[in-house]
Amino acid sequence: QVQLVESGGGLVQAGGSLRLSCAASGRTFDRYAMGWFRQSPGKEREFVAVLNWRGDSTNYLDAVKGRFSISRDNAKNTVYLQMNSLKPEDTAVYYCAAQPWGSSSSTSAGMFGSWGQGTQVTVSS
Repeated sequence: QVQLVESGGGLVQAGGSLRLSCAASGRTFDRYAMGWFRQSPGKEREFVAVLNWRGDSTNYLDAVKGRFSISRDNAKNTVYLQMNSLKPEDTAVYYCAAQPWGSSSSTSAGMFGSWGQGTQVTVSS
């Protein structure tokens, strides 16, 4: 397993942008699919984006397609979530997660064995 630490959350106005980062420990980061999930009060944790372990295939929640982009830098053991054109409904705690040898079909939280502590994103209207 890897240990994950998210950063980059904050308060932003609707239409603004944020970039979340997730730093991973260990020397096997490039063997993991990396995903982003989010959870708002009273709701279940929701898939947002995933990047397969090879780094060549992505998948996104329909509601964020065209606005969010997931990427990774294996040299820095870091995965990013670039969030543009943010909306109030994007407000949530965002979590990164890791799945060994995972594909871009990994959209269920139960497929991921390692999780970060979460970072709060608040979008004001």
